[in-house]
Amino acid sequence: MQQTNTPTKPEAQDANTGFKREIKLFDAIMIVTGGMIGSGIFIVTADIARIMVSPGYMLLVWVLSGFLTMVGAISYGELSSIFPNVGGQYVYLKEAYNKMVAFLYGWTLFLVIQTGVIAAVGVAFARFTGVIFPWFSEDNVLATIAGFNFTSVQLLAILSILFLTYINSRGVKSGKLIQNIFGSTKLIALFGLILFGFLLGVNDTAIEANFSNFWGTTTSTAGTDLMPPVGWALFAAAGIAMVGALFSADSWNNIGFSGDEIVNPKRTIVLSMVIGSAIVMGLYLIINLVYLMVLPMNGNPNGTDVMSQGITHANNDRVATAVAEVIGGYPATVAIAILIMISTFGCNNGAILSGARVYYAIAKDGLFFKSLGDLNKNGVPAAALWLQCIWACLLCLSGTYGDLLDYVVFAVMLFYILTIVGVFVLRVRKPDLPRPYKTFGYPVLPAMYVILASAICVTLLIYKPTFTWPGFIIVGLGIPVYYFFGSRFNSSKE
Repeated sequence: MQQTNTPTKPEAQDANTGFKREIKLFDAIMIVTGGMIGSGIFIVTADIARIMVSPGYMLLVWVLSGFLTMVGAISYGELSSIFPNVGGQYVYLKEAYNKMVAFLYGWTLFLVIQTGVIAAVGVAFARFTGVIFPWFSEDNVLATIAGFNFTSVQLLAILSILFLTYINSRGVKSGKLIQNIFGSTKLIALFGLILFGFLLGVNDTAIEANFSNFWGTTTSTAGTDLMPPVGWALFAAAGIAMVGALFSADSWNNIGFSGDEIVNPKRTIVLSMVIGSAIVMGLYLIINLVYLMVLPMNGNPNGTDVMSQGITHANNDRVATAVAEVIGGYPATVAIAILIMISTFGCNNGAILSGARVYYAIAKDGLFFKSLGDLNKNGVPAAALWLQCIWACLLCLSGTYGDLLDYVVFAVMLFYILTIVGVFVLRVRKPDLPRPYKTFGYPVLPAMYVILASAICVTLLIYKPTFTWPGFIIVGLGIPVYYFFGSRFNSSKE
């Protein structure tokens, strides 16, 4: 891994771009870990457990998801070392293929992926705030207009998005400060959850239920014997289950969006992606092990307490909350709610900070509103930040962001595959490009990613068609938009 001889000094403003290089390695790692850890790890295990049935296969899903995430980070590292510029994945796709492919990614990112995540995480923040302050509830309707209910949860979600957008509009230093505080706090809190889980939560009932037949038939707390899928059904189930795990770990690539704001980006981006992804996936695996040592995996849907409900039927799929109740009752449940509030708040800050840089890069290419390609006096793309904010707030109001995210699961995986194939494409088309970092394990590891991710896409195409074809439509809608903006700003540089 090559380090430049004259790294840009922190806080120096680049004369060519206007951005300020203020993000150091620690800041970058906090952006990666903070963006990855939202509310998913506290919830999705319930659905994965229902699909996989066996504790061993459930953990295997997390292991495979961690492997794919790490290989993705390792592979993206080569691209980020070649093109350490604002826009990240948009730039990689443009250089490997063309502007249209890159725009379709940016279009989907703006329309649903990034803004949908911001909206969904904002609502999750508000919902868990309601555990401590019951006024924030989806039953607390503040206004009804044309049959549409506006709740206190939506109000808090929107206010949190507005606040974080304002903070980030004041400069990258303000954004990274929030990320460092909340990112480090949530990591410490997750370590605390793991520690207390092992020390105070382990019980013989869960150990017997989950580890007596780790890979085979297990007995639910309702007394029903459950057999895990076998053969092709096991492969298909794993592919479907991995979607939840992979998207609980998503956003590991977002640090690349801020390339021109990073100190020594050719080294820092790849290191932060790899280190951050390794920390998060390691924590995720251990937390799931804690879940299995505290709660029986297969519970009773009609259970009246957390032990009988188990992991599969935890109330509202809130597995972490159920574990906390076993460990320390109501006070521990409140502590978990605070942890998730911190987690979602920090996650949204990272998403807001990074996403706007992609829209800035698209606008600089003449493919989006021209004003989005301008920086304010603080050296950040304020117009892009506020447009992202407005759309995310509208998604909060619509209540449809969850459906939209489901629809683009396939499209997101497709863009990941295309980007990693881009490593191969650029090795062939532009072999002489300086590569300060080359993908570890090339060509085997990136090829394994492409094969496994493609298999997941095929599985979703077969078994979840209602969530795949709409993704194609959303991406496809970007084609006429691309030509519309291209015709308006055809004087932009190629």
